[in-house]
Amino acid sequence: MTQKVAVLGTGKIGEALLSGMIRGGWAPADLLVTARRAERAEELRTRYGVTPVTNAEAAKTADTLILTVKPQDMGTLLDELAPHVPADRLIISGAAGIPTSFFEERLAPGTPVVRVMTNTPALVDEAMSVISAGTHATEADLAHAEEIFGAVGKTLRVPESQQDACTALSGSGPAYFFYLVEAMTDAGILLGLPRDKAHDLIVQSAIGAATMLRDSGEHPVKLRENVTSPAGTTINAIRELENHGVRAALIAALEAARDRSRELASGNNS
Repeated sequence: MTQKVAVLGTGKIGEALLSGMIRGGWAPADLLVTARRAERAEELRTRYGVTPVTNAEAAKTADTLILTVKPQDMGTLLDELAPHVPADRLIISGAAGIPTSFFEERLAPGTPVVRVMTNTPALVDEAMSVISAGTHATEADLAHAEEIFGAVGKTLRVPESQQDACTALSGSGPAYFFYLVEAMTDAGILLGLPRDKAHDLIVQSAIGAATMLRDSGEHPVKLRENVTSPAGTTINAIRELENHGVRAALIAALEAARDRSRELASGNNS
């Protein structure tokens, strides 16, 4: 952990990474940050003891550059970085939909690039981060990326060809669960419960169900069947979900998210 790591464009996810790395043993003195606004950079210095720098200074100084700017801003950032990034720097991209080739074409030949799709549960150290190697990334580069993102949750290596699917499932995944909780809370109100009680019932049920899925090793069908008694309440609810095509709608929704990720990769940001 003596290498210097710079987080460029330090928003919520970037700050979550910083916080997790420090808790994981990184020294704040070895962490650099860049931010669009000077007051934001100073806030990070005060809160974590890290060093604010310019993008050019980060490129010259850090061994690893983690790029967390929005996808539409990545080209401009790379134009700024390219003159200052030696080919031995590790570049980690957290931008949805942008392939490693986008970086390799704009940086010095041979520059190692690792693509990571994480998600917002990084804010509570429960992220799912999916990691893929670019053309020049080594096993050591991948392990280093796993070490960084492992500080805020779980990591999984996949071929880059699977990144768009992973973006649809886990990158956007938390939003689907928030949407479901929102709908179930409205249903609870319709059934006569106060909003706060409906919310607490649903959230704890979600936490319990997720923990069972993670820890039991059982297939979700088996866990669902354990709750579904013959002619009971649950099977009636499941029937209505099937009648309304909820399963098909979810599959179509994830396909749409996957397709949009592919569009972003092709440069269609509109």
